[in-house]
Amino acid sequence: MEHLRERIKNKKRVVVKIGSSSIIHEETGHLNFQRMEKLVRILTDIHNSGKDVVLVSSGAVGVGMKALGLSRKPRSLTMKQACAAVGQGRLITVYQKLFSEYNQGSAQVLLTKETMLNEIRRLNAKNTFENLFDLNIIPIVNENDTVSTEEIEFGDNDTLSAVVAAVVGADLLILLSDIDGMYTDDPSKNKDAKLIPVIEIIDEKVENMGKGSNSAVGTGGMITKIAAANIVTDAGADMIITNADDLNNLQRIFQGEEIGTLFLAHKRTNFKLLEYLQEKPYFTQR
Repeated sequence: MEHLRERIKNKKRVVVKIGSSSIIHEETGHLNFQRMEKLVRILTDIHNSGKDVVLVSSGAVGVGMKALGLSRKPRSLTMKQACAAVGQGRLITVYQKLFSEYNQGSAQVLLTKETMLNEIRRLNAKNTFENLFDLNIIPIVNENDTVSTEEIEFGDNDTLSAVVAAVVGADLLILLSDIDGMYTDDPSKNKDAKLIPVIEIIDEKVENMGKGSNSAVGTGGMITKIAAANIVTDAGADMIITNADDLNNLQRIFQGEEIGTLFLAHKRTNFKLLEYLQEKPYFTQR
């Protein structure tokens, strides 16, 4: 087990995903600046150590809701798009200001499922990421909820982060969640549930455990995290689920400590991202 964690130190390209609930105060709906500042500082430090870093961040709709004075998530698609349009600009402004305080350049990249389904557009996206890496920029990725109706209805950023990891050839995906990792059962309902440190193969047993834990993990649920793990491990990258409440977990991961649940890569020789993107289960309701 120790050698599995030790190899994390040598990862050269990492995608980190954080959800809305981890950067927005639940009580007020305002951004959690302290959490965001710490995340940015740690990601910059990881980048300074010689690694390419991509941040996939949710939060645009939530930020837009607060800015527009809405107390609950709108039901109409057009209003969700309006919230995303208002919130995305505010969210990226905060991120870019925080990154600039550490002399770290950042860039906004908005993606849609349609972009990834089209071979030419997907290649263009990959080239954009590569150029940003060459320029020592940290891309900040989100779904383009403003224009893509499908993404709002069926998208989730767990899946998006796995797709990004596959497109850019990352060797590690870290999902920052509101739980320590994957458990044998829902820990909020079963006190005997045990944290699983390593998952070598995602079989039916693992998927069934994910269904049992669905209500315990953020807005996407454990099911979407297992779907993400299927994509990214088949693409040849490891994946770790860990708790966003303690962002120092990111540093501990790169120090080789046993943090969260590690899904081991098992690259498929005939891996085709398009096959995953065409499967509806990978695009579930948020």
